[in-house]
Amino acid sequence: MNHDAYDNAYIAGILNSVKTIAMVGASANDVRPSYFVLKYLLAKGFSVFPINPGQAGKEILGRTVYARPADLPEPVDMVDIFRASAAVPGVIDEILRLDPLPKVVWMQLGVRHDEAAVRAEAAGIKVVMNRCPKIEYGKLSGEIGWTGVNSGVLSSKKPLMRPGFQSFGVRQK
Repeated sequence: MNHDAYDNAYIAGILNSVKTIAMVGASANDVRPSYFVLKYLLAKGFSVFPINPGQAGKEILGRTVYARPADLPEPVDMVDIFRASAAVPGVIDEILRLDPLPKVVWMQLGVRHDEAAVRAEAAGIKVVMNRCPKIEYGKLSGEIGWTGVNSGVLSSKKPLMRPGFQSFGVRQK
C-alpha cells in the first residue's frame, strides 16, 4: 500500500469499523498530544486503553493504564502508536503476538516505519502512518471546519451536534 497518501474512504472505513483502541505511549500530562487525542477519542465514544509502562496500574482520564499490549483485558480493534519511529518495530513485535490481532495499526503524526508496516500488513493488519485519528475524524466529520480549517470535504449539510460520535456516517451509541 502507498503510505504517502490515504483516500478519505480508507480512513473513514477504519474509523467506522474501530470500537476499541490501545494507545501505546499515552501520557497523563495534560499538555501532551497523546493526552488530547485520548480525551477526544473517549469523548467520541471509543473505548481506549492507555499503554505506558511508567504509568501502569494508574489511571489516565479514568482509564486504567497498562504496561504493554499483552496486558490488555480484552482484544482491541486498533493500536495507536504515540512513540518515536525507532520504537515502532518493537511495538509491532508485541502487536503480532496478540491473539486475536487488531484490525489496524495507526502511527501518529511524525511516526513512520515502512519495514514494520510491511510486517503488519503481511499479517493482515491495515496500517496508517504519519496521521492523527483526532485530526482525521475532525476532517471527515466537518468538526475541523468549525475552527476555520479547510477540511477538504464538501457538504451542504450542517453536522449535528450529538453526544459521543459526531456523524460522518459513524455509528451512533
